[in-house]
Amino acid sequence: MSRALIVIAIILVVMGALWPWLQKTGLGRLPGDVVVEKENFRLYIPITSAIIISVVLSVLLWFFRR
Repeated sequence: MSRALIVIAIILVVMGALWPWLQKTGLGRLPGDVVVEKENFRLYIPITSAIIISVVLSVLLWFFRR
């Protein structure tokens, strides 16, 4: 359990560091990502981006477990 938490934390840190470059790939602006903007309010729900990240991480974790 602790190993999994450490791996997840490392992945989050790496993704945070790489976020400016990940945005250039279009991640976060895909069809299906919901953005609601008003005067002093912005709501962003990255549904499609979250699904893609989840699939990629699932495949990577499956690959490394074998």
